Order: sequence, then C-alpha cells, then structure tokens
Amino acid sequence: MKTHSAKRNILIIDDDRAFCDTARDYLTSETMEAFTAYTGADGLAVCSQRKVEIVLLDQKLPDMEGVSLCPAILKQNDQTKIIFVTAYPSFDNAVEAIKAGAYDYLSKPFELEELKLAIKKALRALELEVIEQLQNYKDDKESRENILICGEGGLAETIRIVDLAASVNAPVLITGETGTGKNVVAKSIHYKSPAKGRPFISINCAALPENLIEAELFGCAKGAFTGAVTARKGIFELAEKGTLFLDEIGAMPLHLQSKLLNVLEDKQIRRVGGESVRPVDARIIAATNADLEDLVKKKMFRSDLYYRLSVIRIHIPPLRDRLQDIPELCDFFIHKTAKNRKTTLPDSELSLLMEYEWPGNVRELKNVIERSLIIQQGAVLRPSEFLKITNSSFPAPLPPAENDIITLKEIEKEYITQALRKFSGNYTRTARALGISLSTLKRKIKRYNLGHAMSKIM
Repeated sequence: MKTHSAKRNILIIDDDRAFCDTARDYLTSETMEAFTAYTGADGLAVCSQRKVEIVLLDQKLPDMEGVSLCPAILKQNDQTKIIFVTAYPSFDNAVEAIKAGAYDYLSKPFELEELKLAIKKALRALELEVIEQLQNYKDDKESRENILICGEGGLAETIRIVDLAASVNAPVLITGETGTGKNVVAKSIHYKSPAKGRPFISINCAALPENLIEAELFGCAKGAFTGAVTARKGIFELAEKGTLFLDEIGAMPLHLQSKLLNVLEDKQIRRVGGESVRPVDARIIAATNADLEDLVKKKMFRSDLYYRLSVIRIHIPPLRDRLQDIPELCDFFIHKTAKNRKTTLPDSELSLLMEYEWPGNVRELKNVIERSLIIQQGAVLRPSEFLKITNSSFPAPLPPAENDIITLKEIEKEYITQALRKFSGNYTRTARALGISLSTLKRKIKRYNLGHAMSKIM
C-alpha cells in the first residue's frame, strides 16, 4: 500500500478568479493542496484556520495592498513563504515586498513551470529551515546535557583546563580510563567554544576496519574503490569550522597517522582516489585510554603526531580517585532518567556507592543508576544491589589436603585469578595491586592460560 506524507497547503490570494482556478488545478497533487481567496480578508481568514506553507499573493487586491497583508500572514505563521505575484512589476515594488517579508517575487504573465519552480524553491527553503531548527535544538540539548559534574573539587582542575581549551583553537588530547567521560569532555569543550553552532563529529578509530578509516576521514572520489559509485565527503570536510573528535586515537594505523599529521600541518586533505587537494578547517580533539607515551617508545605511535595532538593535554581521573563526585553524579543521572518520577537515594546507599571502586568508572555508575530506576519500581532506590562488591582482601588459597603439596606455580595461578576476579578483569588495576608491571601480568596470564577464564569475568 502506497502512503504519502502530509500534504503541503498552498493559498492563492488574487482577485483574478481565472488565474486562481488555473493555478489551483495545476498545483493540486498528491503532495500539495491548493486553496483560493479573492480578497485580503478572506485570505487572512484561511491562514488563521489552517497551517499554510506557501502563499501566492497578488499585489493589488480589492480591499488592500498585498504588501500590507504580508505582516498579518506572517503573524499567523512566521515560517510561511510568501511569493508576490503582480502584473505591475517594478524594482521599488520588489524591494518593498521583500522588506515586508516576501520570500520571492514573480511578474505576470509567467509560465506555470516558472511558478512551479518558485514553489519548489520555497518548499526546499522550508525543509532546510526545519533541519536547521532541529540541529539547533539538538545542539542546545547537547550543550545542556554534556556538562562536567564536579562535587567538592573532584574535577576542578579538569574543568579549568576545559574552559581554557574552549577559548582557543589548538588540538586537545584527552586521556583516561574507559568510562571516565572523555566524550563528555570533548563535547563540553566544543559547546563552550565559539564553534558551538558548528558540527561536532565523532569517530571511533578502533571501531572501523583499517581499509575504511582513510575514506571515512578524507572522503573518496567516484570510482576510487569497489562500491564508490559517487564522490563522498569525509568527516574532515563534514566537520568544517566545527570539531572533529577522534576517539581511541591510539588504534589508528601507522600509515594513516602520517596522513593525519599532514592534515594538521597543512590544513588540507586529498580524497581517496582524488587528484586535487581541498582546504579543511576543523578543530581536532583526540582521546585514548591507552598509554600513548608507551606506544611511542614501542614505535606503534608517531612521536611527531603525539606532540602535535597534545598541545593541550587533559587527563580525567578515574572515579575511584574522586568519590566525592558520586552524590552529584547520582543526582544528575536520576534527574535525567527519572524525569518527573519521585525518587530518593538514602544516605546509606550513597555510602555503599562511595565504598565501591568502580572499575567501569562513570559509565558503570550511570548504568547502575539507570538499571535501578528501571527494575526497582518504588520511590526508594537501592542501586548497591547491582554492584559486584567483593571482599577488600584476596581470599587465601585453600590449604592442601593431608600429604598433598600445592606448587608455587599453582598458588601464583590461583592468586592472579582471584586478583583479576576482584578487579573485574582490569589488567592495569590488577597489576598495580599485585605490585608487578602490566607486561609481566600479561605474560603470566598467557603462561597460565587465563584468557578464557577472564572472558567469563568480563
């Protein structure tokens, strides 16, 4: 069954009844419905009774001048596109009509195709205005939601550097564990900057296949590869005058790192398969949970790109190091998710939440609060029930049975297993707790074949 979107309403206000009938019959279709009025008063009455997108307005009406009717029509709907139609064209009349709020101006006689083209342009302008309004609403909503929650100074230094970064146009490198809110920090910089009305485009460098990242970043020319049936802009071009957020920058392949460095230096790109260069002007914010300095030492990340990206460096501390932020974070997530639902979070619950180590950081806290709001229907929330709280110390290995001896290898394997379980499979925190390097821990996990067991934990 074929369906159609709501019809556009077009009103023809003209005392020439033959013209009204001809235009109405020509314009009426499956997507447009045309109405007629022969006086200014009748036309205004139609505008007050229904939403009219396009008005064809004659300059000379029996009861008034068309130009004087224009403000009254726009008062009913300020998005209505008014196309003046007159048999007495002049430059002064055209200027007067545009000043009164007209969108376009046609002189009689004209071909019906010319009228159709003018209406098509007006409808396209309406569509673009709606897109712009939606984007402005989205940007406003994003700017209100992507704020940094800081209780008693937990992120005070981070917020200070974010404000500094927003005031300049230099590249920014954001570091921190998974779930600390690097994306929120990037958006906060964007929406506090002069580019807040421009695009904010995010790409996860670890989520795209290596053979697609270059086309995604720089675009491609028609026929550049199989499937490239048309030329396509890359996100550098789409982010023009705005912000490009490169998440998980440490996962970017080495050969693309050099190209990214050239873009940062030269402010221009070349599409995949293209011959010409194109200027680009987008602010770069990169983020990673990896140790880029270590990757540089291992020749897995270019040192020149690292220094170019880290003109401004922002490190987000893990939630376990800023537990004082938890009450305000909880209030924020509850208010955002619960809307008008009346809920309370007892002090005893906050105490339990502040005793937890939060291996998943702010993302885990948000998940726990949202799960509590969904599953626990009462007014009192108990998010601690969803935490995997373990004892503060590792359980001692079981004593050997009589006449049996447990080898040191078995004890070490069991101890590492329990440590990994305590920290939910987080290698970095486990290595720190055990007092060994991360590379040593990984080597022992491989030696004891603990990878399969850890996949069940995570």
